[in-house]
Amino acid sequence: MTAPTANFPGAGALRETGRLFALGLDTTRMVFRRPFQVREFIQQCWFIASVTILPTALVSIPFGAVIALQLGSLTRQIGAQSFTGAASVLAIIQQASPIVTALLIAGAGGSAICADLGSRKIRDEIDAMEVLGVSPIQRLVVPRVLASMLISLLLNGMVSVVGVLGGYFFNVILQGGTPGAYLASFSALAQLPDLWISEIKAVIFGFLAGIVAAYRGLNPGSGPKGVGDAVNQSVVITFLLLFFVNFVLTTIYLQLVPAKGM
Repeated sequence: MTAPTANFPGAGALRETGRLFALGLDTTRMVFRRPFQVREFIQQCWFIASVTILPTALVSIPFGAVIALQLGSLTRQIGAQSFTGAASVLAIIQQASPIVTALLIAGAGGSAICADLGSRKIRDEIDAMEVLGVSPIQRLVVPRVLASMLISLLLNGMVSVVGVLGGYFFNVILQGGTPGAYLASFSALAQLPDLWISEIKAVIFGFLAGIVAAYRGLNPGSGPKGVGDAVNQSVVITFLLLFFVNFVLTTIYLQLVPAKGM
């Protein structure tokens, strides 16, 4: 006799979503369980940082430049050049910086995490750990997720600095903007919560990237092809979740935190 949900069109997607949330809850619970895998955590931090720092820095420069050039051209058309600095810096810090960081964490670090766990799964290493009474979540998933969150937080700060400097250079040098007006408008309209929401986004995005990569790595298809498919799926799913969660967090922030001067 088949289960009542077997013929439901979205049963498979709902089941996968539930398992993903369950893994996220288990990972959060295992964070506070001892012993904490310090060595594994440090190794994963170093690995994720080594594969994401350079690409993130290279991507953040054109991101900041494009935003500054586009906003500089727009503000010149409407006669609001004095607000170019504030608009550019706020766009980079609030939106571009955490998104760029998360995309690189998911694309470079997350895919490596998924491939590593997937290869362990098809070699039956995960099952062997469970037989020995070792929790794969505590031993493998928790250090990788925490490493993704920490490196995402640190990279977000780097992207913010590099993006703002790139935007400043292109606005002042290429578009003839005034350095004083660029900085003055930013200090007049920006506020500390703008930085906090950027860091909060980075941490949440790092958590999502790590959880999705770990989930797909622990549930691959059969054989090496299944691992490759799991890696591709983890990156795509993470990208979709990132943009949705970014929309939700931005909406909540704009509703709760009033603009400066209002």
